[in-house]
Amino acid sequence: MAQVTPFRAYRPTKELAAAIAALPYDVVNREEATAIVKKNPDSFLAIDRAETQFPAEVDTYAEEVYAKARTLLDEKIENGSFVQDETPCYYLYEQTWQGRTQTGIVACASIDDYLNGVVKKHENTVEAKEQDRIRHVDTCDAQTGPIFLAYRHNDAIAAVAQKTKEKEPVYEFSSTGGVENELNLVHNRIWVIADTEDVAAVREAFAGIDAIYIADGHHRCASAVKVGLRRREAAGNYTGEEEWNRFLCVLFPEDELKILDYNRVVKDLNGLTRETLLIKLKEKFQVKPYKQEQAKPTAKGEIGMFLGDSWYMLQVPNNLKSGDPVDGLDVSLLQREVLTPLFGIEDPRTDHRIEFVGGIRGLSELEKRVAETGGVAFSMYPTAIGELFAVADAGRLMPPKSTWFEPKLLSGLFIHKLS
Repeated sequence: MAQVTPFRAYRPTKELAAAIAALPYDVVNREEATAIVKKNPDSFLAIDRAETQFPAEVDTYAEEVYAKARTLLDEKIENGSFVQDETPCYYLYEQTWQGRTQTGIVACASIDDYLNGVVKKHENTVEAKEQDRIRHVDTCDAQTGPIFLAYRHNDAIAAVAQKTKEKEPVYEFSSTGGVENELNLVHNRIWVIADTEDVAAVREAFAGIDAIYIADGHHRCASAVKVGLRRREAAGNYTGEEEWNRFLCVLFPEDELKILDYNRVVKDLNGLTRETLLIKLKEKFQVKPYKQEQAKPTAKGEIGMFLGDSWYMLQVPNNLKSGDPVDGLDVSLLQREVLTPLFGIEDPRTDHRIEFVGGIRGLSELEKRVAETGGVAFSMYPTAIGELFAVADAGRLMPPKSTWFEPKLLSGLFIHKLS
């Protein structure tokens, strides 16, 4: 059963919340982060990406960068920019984007639940990417960016959420959807769940749930777990109640979530002409010319393709479909039937010839990249949340970049100190 517990968050004052709240550290590059912090010094990216405080020649992963992150965080706490709740609480985090609302419970999950499979994953992680966040969490002695988790709808949790929303939120502000689409406004509202009966109800409800799922943040989650394991080893004896046995998360009910498409661009045609590529694709798929406004797949089993200056729709025949939770994914089918045999892309994690483009950027971004590279782009139908659950329940892994969640969870609104 899931151990999802309340905690005493450090969080910004009401006056500073909107200025401090920032996009996750991994959705902006160094130059973008530096520009954001220069414009808004209160942005939490100054802490999450402390290289923004140094000249460009200082390495992003230098020791002094992590030390600076700790200094800045401590200063924010000492000067009153962040305050800590007196008792362990849950928090309600509501995001409204493009007419859709999702409401999550901010809490701490157990590293043991990650190790024993109650917290289920659907992607592999890369050790090199984990090391950055391990050093950041360990040096700051805090988790600053929540992991995005999902769970199957629960009536008791929904009832507490509905009751909580009858009160005034502690924060309410709008934020942009990020560098990729600055006009995509997200409306954020946050409440504190401090009532002892409500806290008990939420904790008990999660204790009755046998699986929660990592939606986004696999590397952050793995890093938090590894920091906890290191501290267990260093402590020798531990009770399990120490804060480093838990990690910061926001848990959303699956019926409020929507996965966006994650598209592919191949930078060349692997020696094929456009005509030959079309001939080979027609041996497997029904291939039809399409206009751009029609080229976005509307159902599973449809794959849009931009080749040259034209859009096509690849219709997947029944003989290529599969009931297997992984093999049946459209992204798996594209990899198996197209990317590997026709383009020679065996491992999309390491092949520099393939790029992944979040669906939030739109079809025009795919056209732009094809024009730049002379390659080909594929627009995908989004993976369903039920497909993600099925893969994780089977103990399997999706191909890389199978899911894109939007809106992103903001960092800096909740700090989980480890000691």
